[in-house]
Amino acid sequence: MWLLRCAHPVRILLPLRGEWMGRRGLPRSLTPGPPRRRYRKEALPALEEPVSPVTTTEIRQYLRTHGIPFHDGHSCLRAPSPFVGFSDFSNLKKDSPTSFCLFIDKTTGHFLCMTSLAEGSWEDFQASVEGRGDGAKEGILLTESPEAADREQVLRIWNRAIPLWELPDPEEAKLARVMFDLTKVTDDTLKRFSVRYLRSTRSLVFPWFTPGGSGLRGLKLLGAEGQGNEVQYVETTIPRPGAYHNLFGLPLISRRDAEVVLTSRELDSLALSQSTGLPTLSLPRGTACLPPALLPYLEQFRRIVFWLGDDLRSWEAAKLFARKLNPKRCSLVRPGNQQPRPLEALNQGLSLPRILRTALPAWHKSIVSFRQLREEVLGELSNVEQAAGVRWSRFPDLNRLLKGHRKGELTVFTGPTGSGKTTFISEYALDLCTQGVNTLWGSFEISNVRLARVMLTQFAVTRLEEQLDKYEEWADRFEDLPLYFMTFHGQQSIRSVIDTMQHAVYVYDVCHVVIDNLQFMMGHEQFSTDRIAAQDCIVGAFRKFATDNSCHVTLVIHPRKEDDDKELQTASIFGSAKASQEADNVLILQDRKLVTGPGKRYLQVSKNRFDGDVGVFPLEFNKSSLTFSIPPKSKARLKKIKDDNGLVAKKSSSGKKGAGHQNAETCSGQDPSSYQPDPSP
Repeated sequence: MWLLRCAHPVRILLPLRGEWMGRRGLPRSLTPGPPRRRYRKEALPALEEPVSPVTTTEIRQYLRTHGIPFHDGHSCLRAPSPFVGFSDFSNLKKDSPTSFCLFIDKTTGHFLCMTSLAEGSWEDFQASVEGRGDGAKEGILLTESPEAADREQVLRIWNRAIPLWELPDPEEAKLARVMFDLTKVTDDTLKRFSVRYLRSTRSLVFPWFTPGGSGLRGLKLLGAEGQGNEVQYVETTIPRPGAYHNLFGLPLISRRDAEVVLTSRELDSLALSQSTGLPTLSLPRGTACLPPALLPYLEQFRRIVFWLGDDLRSWEAAKLFARKLNPKRCSLVRPGNQQPRPLEALNQGLSLPRILRTALPAWHKSIVSFRQLREEVLGELSNVEQAAGVRWSRFPDLNRLLKGHRKGELTVFTGPTGSGKTTFISEYALDLCTQGVNTLWGSFEISNVRLARVMLTQFAVTRLEEQLDKYEEWADRFEDLPLYFMTFHGQQSIRSVIDTMQHAVYVYDVCHVVIDNLQFMMGHEQFSTDRIAAQDCIVGAFRKFATDNSCHVTLVIHPRKEDDDKELQTASIFGSAKASQEADNVLILQDRKLVTGPGKRYLQVSKNRFDGDVGVFPLEFNKSSLTFSIPPKSKARLKKIKDDNGLVAKKSSSGKKGAGHQNAETCSGQDPSSYQPDPSP
């Protein structure tokens, strides 16, 4: 039963962990077969400062210079692999399936050999072609120690799981089908996809096979938990999410297949395959991420249809993923009442082939009329709350004013020095990150270790230095969040920062970037003589990045020097008016310092381009948890009111004692009227 107790909600487990994109995390097959190879033993750090980004033109020129033929694909270049014994490229047969088995990503230069399973960076490929580097020609086998426990666990679970139709109790099989909405999915479909059922945890088990279907690499367990009238699905992957790169259904794909439908859930792939007979694949992390490591497996398809879900978040993810796969070959199924997700459509008796025929092309040269926008406008009007963005769970007042966190916007955040800007914005971003918003942090003022310590404390809502025995538990949960950090510190050029942000959007599907703060990016290179011009240039670059990449950018800017007795205004933001003009949202952390005692903090929303609502709400800092969303306990000494029997009685607001009695240990969470201030010193 520990599998479900340790499981996290889908929105937390789906995103990638912070690993270098070259590390695919695909463990070796559990049965005899070609081992996966890579060119560096040590793991490369994530999101390091780009050394010299490679371009598609440079990759093509290098291949031509060394006499290596190649085919220009949708998102990859396809070439002969030097890792399967080819040395003379002139005698290759271009129609042989094993000839051009090396895929090189056009954007990053990362390569993957489908035959030998060798992989690495563009520098690794150059070293292997030129015969230099540390064992480049032979490759280096992955160490087995990190995967040994996973292999044993995968085999143990897989052997214990049985097909649904082999359950000894028919009622149990019927209940399992109802739990997962599989009443109309046939046994033949479940058998073809090798889906099993684990009775001890009441979970469906989806296997991760090698592309040829010969080896078992991992598992995904899907459990169902009832919450009122709704059912929430909980996923557990083995290996952990950062190493789980399964395209569910890949072993069933033929080399002749030219069209595929991508879904966000394995259950939807079952429904689509049964109803349409088309090749279907399920993404390992749903709408949260499409790792570039999976792109070579999708190169063979001339047409890709995205049918990810029935909400606007799925629609936005489909458009983002289509950019990676070449929008000209992608089509999108628009969410709607008559176009739900595939499994629901099957259960409702809708025609799935008809819905697929309504898929819209993901690419067009330009917007020429309202006709091309009307469907998206209808989607926003019929899903107002979803169009408003991801809502905060810790800051309900922000939801009241801003309505939500939306992609493609620029938020400017300011506040007095020492008021807690970094602490607040870290909790602000952490709140969204726990809901599946892939986040990149660029902290130029404080170290990543210190920032991570603050965010971990906010995540655990406790002082971990006083409970070190719980550190590993919270660190494991924190590590599964889609959170990444830039390694910059101090002054940096805007070009280096934007390049890193572009890398994060492509590799990790980051949709929220926090820059703390703008002043540390000024005074660099040629802008050092004109700070106002430097700031305008930087703000304009972030504005363009947010719009072009459909990514929300939160930019922290220090205010001008103001008198302590004056509140900050939008005009108090340092520099010209460009920052406030370009911003979609302006947030100000006000700190009213009082001479007679501690000051009062509150957050002011002074600009909201979405619907114009502005206002303020109070904040109270909890030093023990470093949070603004959880008010601290009162420091006043309290005296418990006891009845004649010496037990604590619940006191109503009218002053009468409640009829029930409660134990003293449980009173701390009850109505504050159960207490009275203790006048004694």
